[in-house]
Amino acid sequence: MKKLKQVPLEQINLMGKNTMMEHLDMKCVELGEDYLVATMPVDHRTHQPMGLLHGGASAALIESIGSMGSTLLIDLSKEVPVGIEINANHIGGVTDGSVKAIGKIVHAGSRTHIWQVDIFDEANGRLICTGRLTVMIVPRS
Repeated sequence: MKKLKQVPLEQINLMGKNTMMEHLDMKCVELGEDYLVATMPVDHRTHQPMGLLHGGASAALIESIGSMGSTLLIDLSKEVPVGIEINANHIGGVTDGSVKAIGKIVHAGSRTHIWQVDIFDEANGRLICTGRLTVMIVPRS
């Protein structure tokens, strides 16, 4: 299995500048050889109307952590990662605080990557959502 390039977390977090990742305050907080860990607050930006973490915010976190990870597996001067399929199973609810997502590369092929991402309530470690992201690696035009 390919290993993720080890770069400073600040460099990874700069990729989210002026994007939804910045708006939702997603931050990469840990980088391993085959995984990334990111956090996201649960507040007015990520709530649905009933005051719970919005499933779309969880899906955005899944897509973001997988895409961040795929950028660390490829040569960005020649290729770009593009999410092509995402699924999310919402297991529990959370109303405030923050969540932690752990994204692990499951498959790192030359044209597709698959990421498994689990999202936990940071306050108690309870699993909130689990999902998968498929990323296509396309030539830079």
